Amino acid sequence: MSAALPAAVWRASQLGHAGIDAVSSGFPALDAELPGAGWPSGMLTELIGRESGIGELRLLVPLLRQLTRERRFVVLLAPPLQPYAPALASHGIQLDYLLVVQAPNAADRLWAVEQTLESAAFGALLAWLPQERTRPEHLRRMQSAAQPAGGPVFLFRPLAAQFDASPAPLRLLLLPRPDQRLSVQILKRRGPVMADPILVDLPQPVSTIRPRASTLATAPEPHPMRTIHARHDAPHEGTLN
Repeated sequence: MSAALPAAVWRASQLGHAGIDAVSSGFPALDAELPGAGWPSGMLTELIGRESGIGELRLLVPLLRQLTRERRFVVLLAPPLQPYAPALASHGIQLDYLLVVQAPNAADRLWAVEQTLESAAFGALLAWLPQERTRPEHLRRMQSAAQPAGGPVFLFRPLAAQFDASPAPLRLLLLPRPDQRLSVQILKRRGPVMADPILVDLPQPVSTIRPRASTLATAPEPHPMRTIHARHDAPHEGTLN
């Protein structure tokens, strides 16, 4: 009977590719295990890590490089650390198409995520959410708002979030490993359970492989990224607007 099912019907024993618009992660081994063979658009992807600065942004370098070279804006919402422009530029990322949104309050962050998703005028959204103020109903609203989005939507969440229920169709656990590597464990996907993590070699800055140091000394400083401040004047408990 299963052989007669149309191709659009997802079988739990197989990766779900039908109807998923995705952008390659830049890592073939990871693409092979992601539904749609890349970072999916129109849905939430949770990146769960022990702490910031373990390589989570470098995991997205191939995507950010591609989108910014296509002149598509990438929004970084409430990053815990100020992104270092020279390091991003050294990976070939076009800083003119990066927009940093500062939202120190939890309510402002949640509101800004939804507003960004409703605009749909971005190539990718990267948002850092506060664990203590992010409820399941918030995530459900974000997942609903992300469906018409034209690019991937990433939520960076702390380690404790791995034990929480989430409507995000794709959830990954990131753990640092020696030699500039990152362990990527797929906690949830549209497909069979994956027991073993994927070991990813993180991208190295272009400057580290340039043969002439004199070239670095004369290279112009990259332009700073644009930063705006998000503020919702009337946050309501339990809602995003």
